[in-house]
Amino acid sequence: MLEPARATDAPSARAMFEVLQQQARAQGLALREPPTEPTTCCGRGCNGCVWEGYLDAAEYWRQEALLQIDPVNFA
Repeated sequence: MLEPARATDAPSARAMFEVLQQQARAQGLALREPPTEPTTCCGRGCNGCVWEGYLDAAEYWRQEALLQIDPVNFA
């Protein structure tokens, strides 16, 4: 199984969270809850949009999860 890539939008973030949580459960690990999706986006494409912060938080969560999950599962 390949290591999941960085999320680029909400659907890819949800998929990445699910893959890593499944891998963690298979190894008997409990990961912290992933970040919650923003609910305050105005949809105007603001510089510093809440979605940018969410995707950065999702990447941080992914990196933390990968440090805990045995890398053999991604070989």
